[in-house]
Amino acid sequence: MGNKLQTEQSPYLKQHAHNPVHWYPWSEEALQKAKAENKLILVSIGYSACHWCHVMERESFENEAIAQTMNKFFVSIKIDREERPDIDQIYMIAVQLMTNSGGWPLNCICLPDGRPIYGGTYFKPQDWQQVLLQLAKMWEEQPEVALDYAERLTQGIQKAEKLPIQAIPEQYSLSDIREVVIPWIAQFDPKDGGYQRAPKFPLPNNWLFFLRYGTLAKDQAVLDHVHFTLRKMANGGIYDHIGGGFARYSVDGQWHVPHFEKMLYDNGQLISLYSEAYQERPMPLYRSVVEETVNWAVREMRHENGGFFSALDADSEGVEGKYYTFDYDEFDILGADAELARQYYNIAKSGNWTEEQTNIPFVRGDDEELIKDVGFETTQWDEYLQEIKKKLLAYREQRIRPGLDHKQLVTWNALFLKGLIDAYRVFRKERYLELALGIAKFLEEHAMDGADMLHQPADENRSIKGFLDDYAFTIEAFIAIYEANFDEYWLDQAKRLADRAIQLFYDEEQHCFYYTSSEAESLIARKSEIMDNVIPASSSTFIRQLFKLGLLFDEDRFTQIAEQVFANVFPHIKSYGSAYSNWAIQLLELHYGLWEVAITGEEAIAWRKELDENYIPNKITLGGTKSKLPLLEHKAGMDSKAYLCQRKTCSLPQESIAAIIELINNKQG
Repeated sequence: MGNKLQTEQSPYLKQHAHNPVHWYPWSEEALQKAKAENKLILVSIGYSACHWCHVMERESFENEAIAQTMNKFFVSIKIDREERPDIDQIYMIAVQLMTNSGGWPLNCICLPDGRPIYGGTYFKPQDWQQVLLQLAKMWEEQPEVALDYAERLTQGIQKAEKLPIQAIPEQYSLSDIREVVIPWIAQFDPKDGGYQRAPKFPLPNNWLFFLRYGTLAKDQAVLDHVHFTLRKMANGGIYDHIGGGFARYSVDGQWHVPHFEKMLYDNGQLISLYSEAYQERPMPLYRSVVEETVNWAVREMRHENGGFFSALDADSEGVEGKYYTFDYDEFDILGADAELARQYYNIAKSGNWTEEQTNIPFVRGDDEELIKDVGFETTQWDEYLQEIKKKLLAYREQRIRPGLDHKQLVTWNALFLKGLIDAYRVFRKERYLELALGIAKFLEEHAMDGADMLHQPADENRSIKGFLDDYAFTIEAFIAIYEANFDEYWLDQAKRLADRAIQLFYDEEQHCFYYTSSEAESLIARKSEIMDNVIPASSSTFIRQLFKLGLLFDEDRFTQIAEQVFANVFPHIKSYGSAYSNWAIQLLELHYGLWEVAITGEEAIAWRKELDENYIPNKITLGGTKSKLPLLEHKAGMDSKAYLCQRKTCSLPQESIAAIIELINNKQG
């Protein structure tokens, strides 16, 4: 007959709609039922592209005996972590405090009031059944044990990531930066790129930091490792060589075998990273990666409303990676080109993914000899390879596709918008700008509730208020649009959202930003999100935008808030650089300064394009023929001029971008 998830819009929740478990969505109905019947709450959290979430569903949630136990003793609530990251955040911290690890599926047993008492990630069916029965027995016979533990654990959750208020340093030094970098680079993997660990995640913000640090500190060894890592990722199986786009991570240390799910947030950030890396070192591989990744997203992830969907599943036909892998004989569709394509993509008769006896296309990256042996020039090979890819893609598209998570999340769309703008500025493709503006229009038309942001477009079930990351990444995206086309409308929107976010999320006593709005549903704890992860933290992103808006609008309040919050976080950055990479980028800008390049006159956009032919990681661009911005209002006009400003001091007007570059080079030594 189905359960309470049948009317939900989330694909992940719908996947569980016909389990024998009497699932509820997170709702007042479920919470009141637990209190009225004095039952423990079972909170189970996952997302549609999560492989082990599917496994646990098949093994446990479709098991009649286990479902009977869950239905008898618990009120079971199923949550899509991408739809309710605020709830996921709290119970993830709880599980990490209990087990020193976390992940998805996330399963947490809670008191009727929602406070957690036990949790973990994936459970085998027999273990899950045993855990459920033991906890039900304890709640019946020794409730005081559960109540005492819940009290102590909830205090731990409320204290996690709560930082003391620190004095703001007069300046941040190069030694401060080196204290972050030295222990961090000790983790580099000189053989396979990235870090010496498996699984390997792309972690775009980490490599963005090192790209900028290596440039500003003139550290060639770090720069070389960044480019080595980017080439390894782009050549490995984690990258979809046939259709474009990156998988979420590789399960091995060689970037070979991916966990095949494709996430919009990864790919948006990687478009930004590869575009910026191309500015520093213009490698054709980077251009191809950006172009193919954008093409994949437009082809497979774009809605007609201009926004983009969230994710593609790892599984198809119940098998992980089946859509993306090839048997040796399948390359026969290429006819006379089959053998060369097999060599190039390392397709083996017994399979290069030995566990599954199939092939994941990857490139060794040192195939110049192979290409030369068959008599191709570089441009000829590129054209030839494109034809090979087209044929393989057309063949692959006849297969049953992985599941699509059609949620349109504000944060992830903003990240993808930013990637498109970065690609537009580097590669000058108007199509990238048009796609970015399409996302901006989607955000304005479908993700706003009056002056406030939503987390995703509202549906007939609910309207979820925006979280801090929804505001922070949208502000970042709107500022990026302004810097690309000098349309101050987007800057005004960014400032308006920043003002509203301070009202909703800022605690003036603690000098911190909470993840949830002051007007949102009250949970067992109100948390700040400080540590950067695969996506930078909402706090670090918002603080970085406040510093920018403070400069652009000469708004001291923005700058003062940003300086204090950053000072509170600063002592923690050196403890674990990888988890504070976005804060570390801000540290670079506070030490090296941020160049404000103001361009006036009718040639402003042309001059901005010329400026972008140079890699200057610590800059803001602004310009136009008229402006109300403090830095431009007395400079703007029809004559083309450029000014280099920093720390409230501007150069004399320069007659060319070349002169601006010379000024920067002279000042940086």
